[in-house]
Amino acid sequence: MKITFFRLLTELSSRKTVSRITGAFAKSRVSRAFIPQFAKTYGIPVEDAEKAVHEYASLNDFFTRRLKPGLRPVDPAKGIVVSPVDAMITGMGQIREGTLLNVKGQDYTVEELLNFSPRRINYTNGYFYVLYLSPTDYHRIHTPVTGEIIEKEHVPGKVYPVNDFGLKHMRRVLSRNERLITYMQHEDGEIAVVKVGALNVSSIQYVSPLPNQVEAGDELAYFEFGSTVVLLMENGTYEGRADLDVGSKVRMGEALGALTRHSSGN
Repeated sequence: MKITFFRLLTELSSRKTVSRITGAFAKSRVSRAFIPQFAKTYGIPVEDAEKAVHEYASLNDFFTRRLKPGLRPVDPAKGIVVSPVDAMITGMGQIREGTLLNVKGQDYTVEELLNFSPRRINYTNGYFYVLYLSPTDYHRIHTPVTGEIIEKEHVPGKVYPVNDFGLKHMRRVLSRNERLITYMQHEDGEIAVVKVGALNVSSIQYVSPLPNQVEAGDELAYFEFGSTVVLLMENGTYEGRADLDVGSKVRMGEALGALTRHSSGN
């Protein structure tokens, strides 16, 4: 009964209007007064930020902050995929005949995540990660590989929370929420970076200008509140690190695994 009540409450509050109101406040100069308390509440290491707290014009400005140079070194090894974000892994593994199995007890299809794109056939037996960014985390999204951006798609949708409650108790939030999908071609295949909007996220923004050719670790986009990135690796191109599992924390630039075509010399 309690779960049903909270699910209904979440349904009612997960409207774009609520996100727009929240987003408008977070971008206002009035909101800058809340930055110190926000940082304290979520344990954000303000010393890592590019600027001093008082230099940020709004709460949103602080939330989308860059970090001081050198704090997120990108693994220089060839033939790897690096984490595009600071996050907790909430789902990972082989994609089985187009299905991402057991993401907090729910299964998702590549078809629905990619909004029925013809490119979905490239990922039906690939590999996936679900990377959750909490309010504590650094919220800029970087490119996981060196290569070329070959296609982008914006998928309108809901803004349900993508935290533990949302993934467990709301119906298929990763494929119902607003998404910004970036397809990248690298020397060993293709990768899809699916950025999933969430409750109180007024928008997901690409950096500007966004180049076509990118290096691993280049800035790609940013969230304007906590959310999730789903990484999809093309069929037969990838092997994940054996020491990572659901619940592991990763940092932007850290190696997630190896491109198998590259390592095999094909």
